[in-house]
Amino acid sequence: MKEEDLESPLLLADEAKNGSSYALVCTLLASLTSIIYGYNRGVMSGAQEFVQADLGITDGQLEVLIGATSVYSLVGSLAAGWTCDRAGRRRVVALSAAMFLAGSTLTAAANGYATLMAGQLVAGVACGFGLVVAPVYIAEIAPPSSRGLLSSIPEIACNSGILLSYIADFALAGLPRTINWRLMIGIGAVPPFFLAAAATLAMPETPRWLVLHGHTEDARRVLARTAGDADRRLQEILTSVQEATKQADESSKGVWSEMLLRPTPAVRRVMLAIVGLQVSQQACGVAAMVLYAPRVFSHLGIRSENAVLGATVLLGVVKTVAIVIPLVLADRLGRRPMLLASAGGMAASLLVLGISMRAPAGTASASWWAAPTCVAAAAAYMATFSLGFGAVIWMYGSEILPLRLRAQGVGVGTAVNRVMSAAVGMTFISMYEAVGMANSFYIFAVFTVAAWVFVYTCLPETKGRSLEEMEALFDAGAVPSPRATLS
Repeated sequence: MKEEDLESPLLLADEAKNGSSYALVCTLLASLTSIIYGYNRGVMSGAQEFVQADLGITDGQLEVLIGATSVYSLVGSLAAGWTCDRAGRRRVVALSAAMFLAGSTLTAAANGYATLMAGQLVAGVACGFGLVVAPVYIAEIAPPSSRGLLSSIPEIACNSGILLSYIADFALAGLPRTINWRLMIGIGAVPPFFLAAAATLAMPETPRWLVLHGHTEDARRVLARTAGDADRRLQEILTSVQEATKQADESSKGVWSEMLLRPTPAVRRVMLAIVGLQVSQQACGVAAMVLYAPRVFSHLGIRSENAVLGATVLLGVVKTVAIVIPLVLADRLGRRPMLLASAGGMAASLLVLGISMRAPAGTASASWWAAPTCVAAAAAYMATFSLGFGAVIWMYGSEILPLRLRAQGVGVGTAVNRVMSAAVGMTFISMYEAVGMANSFYIFAVFTVAAWVFVYTCLPETKGRSLEEMEALFDAGAVPSPRATLS
């Protein structure tokens, strides 16, 4: 492999740069993947009505179309871990961008349901790749002192992409229905071009991947620009890699076997934490709110198209602004307090949302309080989701995995997330038609309470610990330091 393939010519200048600033630039570039993912995820919220009107798609077909994107991303997330380990984190960013470009273009040009599904297939696989590679890249490029802050940026970028999609839906809704939804979706094909260029010209490979593939000096040069003590950090990574290699030599187990079939006690606890968090994130119903917010507001009796899309934009604004909180506080307060506060706030918001949905739609006695309460509760739900379960679970999952399992372990967690997201996206319309909108949100509230219990009982604090210390933290035989205890 050529040296210029490993080190970016635009960012690796001769002069030493401030490590945190350099890591921030790398993080922002990797997070472009999350912006594109967020836009693709949110744009169908406002575009679905116009797609149905133009192409004659039924509610059942729409449910399958929206939910299928998560199923397709499952394929991408499972393949992404292997691809990241072989080709490198940076090249997978470029691959994801190329697939986003192709998928958005194909979907926007669709003239029937089959073409829509084909476009969503390509975009969905790109989503799976992007969801895996961004947190892995950032966890490995960031210094321990700022890893929590930098690891929150992809979620901020994702929420910014969702917000931009809501704004595009609102701005373009007044155009003729044969072209407005095509423009809404087609705009999503523009950013991937710039991301592919950035991945080629302005991003280094991560030091841990370089060490794993024998490029120690290249890793040292990257660490010199991202860590305060490059030699010490390189030695930690080398030791971790050597231990992982020794364990692999002493065992016939492969990566998948070690994670899922015959894991050590520490790896079993790590995988339980990752899978549990990903299940909890989607079981709380966030996909229903992101994908179907206009339907929720219309169900309550808000009839104006501008009012419905305007309220949806408000949710996007609140969700994006609130995601800044973990960016600032994750390395100060820790991961556990933010996850617990997030789950508690979501449960309370879902209960209020369900109560507002019990008001008779369209009646004067209920209209003065039900609609404002519904919008306020939905906004509070989005804000408290962003506080912890939006950003912190990705940060937590990417940092607790051992180096030898990190890329594919994040892929497993992302796959579980996509399966749960697909389940919610493909059943929400049928669920609220069967049990009612209010009861649907009560069900989500119950799952959210269960998520709070899971975090409280099963997850240790990881604040301030290096990636190489995590396995010992989850080892039943290890004695954790006070900062790593469950309490």
